[in-house]
Amino acid sequence: MHSYSPSPRPSPGSLILTFYGAYGRGFNSAGTVPVATLIRLLGTLGVDPPSVRSAVSRLKRRGLLTADRPGSKAAAYAPSAAARQLLKDGDRRIYARPDPDGTWLLAIFSVPESERQRRHVLRSRLARLGFGNAAPGIWIAPSHLEQETRHTLTRLELTPYVDLFRGSHTGFEPTAEAVGRWWDLEALAAQHRAFLEAHEPVLRAWTRRRRVPPQAAYRDYLPALDAWRRLPYADPGLPPALLPDDWPGERAAGVFFALHAKLRDAGGLYAREGG
Repeated sequence: MHSYSPSPRPSPGSLILTFYGAYGRGFNSAGTVPVATLIRLLGTLGVDPPSVRSAVSRLKRRGLLTADRPGSKAAAYAPSAAARQLLKDGDRRIYARPDPDGTWLLAIFSVPESERQRRHVLRSRLARLGFGNAAPGIWIAPSHLEQETRHTLTRLELTPYVDLFRGSHTGFEPTAEAVGRWWDLEALAAQHRAFLEAHEPVLRAWTRRRRVPPQAAYRDYLPALDAWRRLPYADPGLPPALLPDDWPGERAAGVFFALHAKLRDAGGLYAREGG
């Protein structure tokens, strides 16, 4: 069972990745954004220039950003090939409301003791994809995560250690009880409620406004997206029939998608102007 806690104030690196996911890939054919533009656009969200530069350096070291003019203070940055795949997978997870069919994806792995570091990477990556731990070496998720799981395991060169299976639960206890063992539903519900507490008032304020000024839209949309994009990974779209009656996930999704519909395009106008 895994615990998920509500996210603290978003980090500059997280906001930069969120920005590329929302707007940066469309800046030009290469998806490059000058560092001065990143500094202005993150400044709108209260991030100071040194923090932006440090975050860009960390993302470069992690292989997620590449510079068009390495070593230049005027360099522009684009997502690496690996980051583009991550963002593309994220699009499916973040902007789609899953419709689980009740079937499951099992990941069964065996890693030699001599490669225990890979075992740790495998466990942590499956957890970040939204898998629950059914038993030692056996992880489970709704079957609609199969494609993204394949991409992730291939990218991390973990496929030799894992077998994937699809099927139905035919065990000796109600599946709802099993889901409560595989995922920490109380912690997931708390994460949904934290999102609602932060962003439902924002939506209420916008519903009273007729005009949607681009800067204000950008300032409210990007932090909402940054907070939301974690939720479809922590809560991978479990079948509603297996969740408690007061589950807040659908309400949280409703708030995000309403903000998305109202603010995304106007925020994009501000982003394309470079702040």
